[in-house]
Amino acid sequence: MELSEKLRILSDSAKYDAACTSSGVDRSGEGGIGNASVGGICHSFAGDGRCISLLKILMTNYCLFDCKYCVNRRSNDVPRARFSPDEIADLTIGFYRRNYIEGLFLSSGVIQSPDYTCEQIIETLSILRNKYNFRGYIHAKAIPGADPELINRLGTLADRISVNIELPSQKSLNALAPDKSKKSILLPMGHISGRIRENKYDIVKYRSAPKFAPAGQSTQMIIGATPDSDLQILRLSEAMYRNYTLKRVFYSAYVPVGDQKLLPPAGTKPPLLREHRLYQADWLLRFYGFRAEELLDEEHQNFDPMFDPKCNWALHHPECFPVEINTAEKEMLLRVPGIGVRSAQRIVIARRQAKLDYKDLKKLGVVLKRAIYFILCGGKRFDGLIVTEEGIMRQLMSESAASEREKQDFSNMQISFFDAGNMLPTMEDRVKCLTGEM
Repeated sequence: MELSEKLRILSDSAKYDAACTSSGVDRSGEGGIGNASVGGICHSFAGDGRCISLLKILMTNYCLFDCKYCVNRRSNDVPRARFSPDEIADLTIGFYRRNYIEGLFLSSGVIQSPDYTCEQIIETLSILRNKYNFRGYIHAKAIPGADPELINRLGTLADRISVNIELPSQKSLNALAPDKSKKSILLPMGHISGRIRENKYDIVKYRSAPKFAPAGQSTQMIIGATPDSDLQILRLSEAMYRNYTLKRVFYSAYVPVGDQKLLPPAGTKPPLLREHRLYQADWLLRFYGFRAEELLDEEHQNFDPMFDPKCNWALHHPECFPVEINTAEKEMLLRVPGIGVRSAQRIVIARRQAKLDYKDLKKLGVVLKRAIYFILCGGKRFDGLIVTEEGIMRQLMSESAASEREKQDFSNMQISFFDAGNMLPTMEDRVKCLTGEM
């Protein structure tokens, strides 16, 4: 098979993995080619919000497993291909020299055994690092079930490692991925987390100690393939951040890849808006001090599609508002819609010098069209503002509708793998997704 045909098959097979993001690591290019920048390996975004800038491919789409949600499952009749380690290394270097990419995202179907598959990935990375002296960003998938020693070797070659948990519950795994178990996935995650912690101490003691996965580890969950609620998903994410010190949990809207009784039928649109709401909630968990139980509960197990999670929380907790900008704790400022992490910090610094008014807040980056309903400046509401619960909800909903008109122009600026139609997030939602400001 021609190399170009392999590339077409295996890059297309990899598009369902949503774990591409800025590297979070700074690796010098001195003495080799390429480097990794903390500010962001990824520079382009797909129409559905996914980041594109790495050479993102599978080593092979042959697989021993028969996961019903996966296009590469062994029972699916699709074209199959396999790269050799040398071919992947040559492609990566060739694309890098042409300035097409800045790094590599490498995953694989499981062939022969998890150990063998992991060895093939390690060989590929060894060629890149040692033969070509490549110092660019590499994100590699750890194979559940592989020997811990192989994962150790993989971690010294890759900048980031990920183990995909795929589905939020053991019940869903039993139904759709009988070859996998939650334990077999969480075990390598725990091992990677432990090695990252150990490596921090090793580097302090020995400056020459090799770094282990300096950009940390991540995982991915598929959204919409199973009846699991947003609350279940968010609880699991919160637990993984706490127990495995993950850098990111990625949420991938399920794209139907065949007719399966237990899955949404072919032609069903991916739940991109639901995916987007989970990403917003994920920001709140990591940077805003929220807990999963605050954002959702047993009576409301899924996010409201009309409001982002922070607005929704504020609307359901009127007893916490309005907040006095000049005296409120930073933790409370972060709960005001329209005030992000950076603008909250600016407010705390600026109010030490003088009392702030609404004009000052705009200069500090606060989104006043959202925040004015939930704040006071010097004990006063915004001039002419009449606050009622119904009025706030109507206004916030009308802002969302206005942003919808801008959606098409914005999406035309993006590189898109999918035609998501009317399910695309609004322009304002896209900006918030990239910056994390809500």
